[in-house]
Amino acid sequence: MVVGDVTTGTEVLVIGAGPGGYVAAIRAAQEGLDTTLVEKDAYGGACLNRGCIPSKALITGSGLAHEAGNAEFMGVHADPAVDMGKMVEWKDGVVDQLTGGVEKLCKANGVNLIEGTASFVGEDTVRVAHGGDGQGSETLSFEHAIVATGSRPVQIPGFEFAEDHVWSSADALDADTVPDRLGIVGGGYIGMELATTYAKLGADVTVVEMLDDILDPYEDDVKRIVRTRAEELGVEFHFGEGASEWSEAPDGGYLLHTETEEGEESTYGVDKILVAVGRQPVTDGLDLNEAGIETDERGFIDTDDRTRTAVEHIHAVGDVAGDPMLAHAASKEGIVAAEVIAGEPAAMDQQAIPAAVFTDPEIGTVGMTESEAADAGFDPAVGEMPFNASGRAMTTGHTEGFVRIVADEESGFVLGGQIVGPEASELIAEVALAIEMGATLEDVAATVHTHPTLAEAVMEAAENARGQAIHTLNR
Repeated sequence: MVVGDVTTGTEVLVIGAGPGGYVAAIRAAQEGLDTTLVEKDAYGGACLNRGCIPSKALITGSGLAHEAGNAEFMGVHADPAVDMGKMVEWKDGVVDQLTGGVEKLCKANGVNLIEGTASFVGEDTVRVAHGGDGQGSETLSFEHAIVATGSRPVQIPGFEFAEDHVWSSADALDADTVPDRLGIVGGGYIGMELATTYAKLGADVTVVEMLDDILDPYEDDVKRIVRTRAEELGVEFHFGEGASEWSEAPDGGYLLHTETEEGEESTYGVDKILVAVGRQPVTDGLDLNEAGIETDERGFIDTDDRTRTAVEHIHAVGDVAGDPMLAHAASKEGIVAAEVIAGEPAAMDQQAIPAAVFTDPEIGTVGMTESEAADAGFDPAVGEMPFNASGRAMTTGHTEGFVRIVADEESGFVLGGQIVGPEASELIAEVALAIEMGATLEDVAATVHTHPTLAEAVMEAAENARGQAIHTLNR
């Protein structure tokens, strides 16, 4: 039996319940708008189910095991055994709790939830196909729409994820055993986070990267610290090489074949191959052309600073709208979209969006680098505080890295910050707040920080930029 097509209406239609979509839906409902959220897979999107949350859970678990087994210098002797199946089970429990929480929050805020796949049939109409035989479809008319369909891992020719030994990042997060040898194609943030995770779990990790270094967007002194630490963990790097094909090894396992631009070939023995070369927007099946929306050459939807597409009453947020492809940026964009629809004067400010890489050590950045500030016409004042001069960092045993603050010399306004070291993902929030509120170096330096904490390094970096640091030599 096929259920007939039913037509209903809503003021705001949100397609996709990831960190951009569900946040947009909740804020729209809070604004008093009749809001409908359509999700075809799982609440929380890729972030909660296959990305941010599960990866950080495994990063934490692997880090804990590694710390316990390598703390002899503190007088702690242990030989921890990792039950990978149990760790994945715990990770899944965290994910289930959070995704269930998203659904409850949406319902509690009055959002109408529909499970199914939405596709546009006009500028103000979508058809939602429900999964399963005989479930039928329904048509939804809307006054405003927010597209938040996210992204998926990029596949490369010859390395289809359908092969059991070729992993996407999601596959790497669901594995219940640790491969003896893991080959990783791509040295970006996903590849590097999983490289350090699996190295700590006991795998022999080999990273091949077509560029001449890891973590391409970051400054050399930042990524050098992360690369050196990864090498200490046993990660082997091969730069200037692209994956060309794989084959079965005569003695078991597989061979990962690479090639340089000059045609030089190399081969590495592996048991699993993780492909982590980036992510691409999910727009297939949306039939955007039916709504009058075109994508750019990479498949992303162009938007303005109010998240509007070329069709003004249709917005796009999160990964599907392009860089920065970050969950917290998606959530902020979702809030902006909902508030713009509600008639509020909201807009995106890209300057104060932080980014983090959860490697060992972590990286946290926000705003401008020194060179970017100079290119923008500022006379940059730069201050640094090394973690090896931080009392709190020394008591944790993690002293690699530094805090760097970039400000305008004339006004003192904070323009950016780069942190590499312990808890960088947490510490960068202070610099982001300084940028957002228009704080100066003096404001940051004059704020009394708790001792002993890692956050004191932010204060000392601000003092250093003013030539008044106490616990590090002034520049």
